Amino acid sequence: MTVRLNPYIAFTDGNAREAMEFYHSVFGGTLSLTTFGEFGAPDPAIADKVMHAMLETGDGLALMASDPPPDMAVSAGSSISISLSGDDAERLRGYWAELTDGGTVVVPLEKQMWGDEFGTCRDRFGVEWMVNIGSPQA
Repeated sequence: MTVRLNPYIAFTDGNAREAMEFYHSVFGGTLSLTTFGEFGAPDPAIADKVMHAMLETGDGLALMASDPPPDMAVSAGSSISISLSGDDAERLRGYWAELTDGGTVVVPLEKQMWGDEFGTCRDRFGVEWMVNIGSPQA
């Protein structure tokens, strides 16, 4: 197995399932969810919460998330940023459009001084995304 780096988001509001289903609708792929209850958590307050979620796409995108248990202190989802970059402008603009729907544009997706299109947004779950569309090489 190769080594890969992917983001892992801890959703402090208990909405990991909703968030991961949203990201699944944006990126496609396969989403697997496991609840605390499936692993025998005795606390009914967390039985339906997501212990681990994994979204994987055929082209190598991977995103993990969970609803942390009450005894695990975490910061809000905006404490991380997730970067999407590449040269498939149409696809990246499509992701941008879906991620900003119900969210907030922080830096508009537009041409920057380094020649690429770049923007940042916070989706409706407070997660910050950076999108960079590489300029064609001459």
